Amino acid sequence: MIYLDNAATSYPKPRAVIEETARCMREYGGNPGRGSHPLALRAAEKIYECREEIAHLFASPFPENVSFAMNATMALNTVIKGVLKRGDHVLISDMEHNAVLRPIYRLAREKRIRYTVFPTFARFPERTDEDILNAIRERIRPSTRLLVASHASNICSATLPIEKIGALCREHGIFFCVDAAQSAGHLPIDVVRMQIDALCFPSHKGLLGPQGAGGIVWGDGVISQALIEGGSGYDSFNPEMPNDPPERYEAGTLPTPIIAGLCEGIRTLQTQGIARMHEHVCSLNKRLSAHLCALPFVTVHAKHHVGEVLLFSATGVPSDTIGQKLSSLGFCVRTGYHCAPLAHTSLGTPEGGAVRVSPSFCTEEEEIDEFANALEDALEKLKK
Repeated sequence: MIYLDNAATSYPKPRAVIEETARCMREYGGNPGRGSHPLALRAAEKIYECREEIAHLFASPFPENVSFAMNATMALNTVIKGVLKRGDHVLISDMEHNAVLRPIYRLAREKRIRYTVFPTFARFPERTDEDILNAIRERIRPSTRLLVASHASNICSATLPIEKIGALCREHGIFFCVDAAQSAGHLPIDVVRMQIDALCFPSHKGLLGPQGAGGIVWGDGVISQALIEGGSGYDSFNPEMPNDPPERYEAGTLPTPIIAGLCEGIRTLQTQGIARMHEHVCSLNKRLSAHLCALPFVTVHAKHHVGEVLLFSATGVPSDTIGQKLSSLGFCVRTGYHCAPLAHTSLGTPEGGAVRVSPSFCTEEEEIDEFANALEDALEKLKK
């Protein structure tokens, strides 16, 4: 099997991640913040240790501003529903995942908010950062409260100028939320310099951790409403959630073994070097794009963007048919609309979506060549 679906979840996990997740369950699997016995205290120490690693990775000076969630979707919902009030206006990009679109659409359908989608021009090679900034400026209203933007698309390698958007939001007093589901662990992120009010991330993709956790890095002094309320481990007679992060956003028991594994995933990243790993994956996707562009019936969408993800379609062959054939040959890819209808509409992919290929730092050039050759043979047979 050749695994090329790392944009969905990274695989295989580093050995240190697997071993630490198991060690936590064997040796210190108490409930953090729910006792003063050794197992509970050791679990709490590991949770804080991971907060420190995350804060360091994203250049936040405050580990306590890192709050954990079940995944990036829950983190995004926490920010969106915690920040917005009736009558607010929201800006989102045309590359957003349904984790952003659906909660905002629901609030708008209930007539609690309004929202506007701004174009990122991802399909156009000549687009500039200033084009995107001007598109945002044209859509800002007096009631604009929140801007949510994906740092990197989950269907192609387009990225947004997050630092410039952060400066624009700060200038207009707009809360800036970044969806880093596809960029965390792949691209450098500095929440202070980029003026990010809330950075949402998953454990299981670029950070190399297990599935089952994600989180938010809050800007200093940022407080919003909690999405979920319940036990926080202290001040139990207070009927309201604590006022300060991280406990304000962490009702209930945290997934300590998952967070322990995440901690080791981040350490693996730092050891290997994010820039070096990113450069390797970019090189693989350039190689694959060259193979695919040589095929007359294949379209590589937004091929001018080079990064972690490559998206293609074949004339006359549905993406799910391609995916099924590749699966039978031992290749793991993702097909369809990838929970991102806005992005597919923006790129103009055909009905049924397209095929997404996302290698990792473990993928080798020979595997990319093998995939390209197998795909060419498969498409020739499928088109007959």
